[in-house]
Amino acid sequence: MVDTTRFRNAMAMLGGAVSVITTDGEAGRFGFTASAVCSVTDSPPTLLVCMNRASHSNAQFKANGALCVNVLAGTHQELSGAFANRTLSMDERFASADWTVLESGAPVMLDALVNFDCRIVQVHEVGSHSIFYCEIQDIRQGGADDGLVYFNRAYHRICETSKAC
Repeated sequence: MVDTTRFRNAMAMLGGAVSVITTDGEAGRFGFTASAVCSVTDSPPTLLVCMNRASHSNAQFKANGALCVNVLAGTHQELSGAFANRTLSMDERFASADWTVLESGAPVMLDALVNFDCRIVQVHEVGSHSIFYCEIQDIRQGGADDGLVYFNRAYHRICETSKAC
């Protein structure tokens, strides 16, 4: 078995887009920051989102059965920090941006790089995390042309090579 510290240090070298994952419904409005999001298939268009099972909003995401993956632009580092901050209330987190809704009813961040509005179709529990398989109901493309990634335990802004950040 690989040592947990070695695994975490190695995974820090695997860069990932930073997203704010949101939900709303009968169980309430919640959100968290994640980099564990990836494509599963394009037929039907499906993403997976990993969430710690110990998170205080894990049950609410499951109960609501819907979520939105709000992919952050390069200027959203502070917003990412707000949604990762366990001392901030959900109202304080959501006050950091402007929101709308699409088909699922989950909060959609207006100035995100892209929004994937999803219905949770399956959940698998693996170790410390829940894996949400999310069928995409709608996609909203934002206007930003730079992204925010997390690599080597730090945020990095990425841009097209022809543009300056």
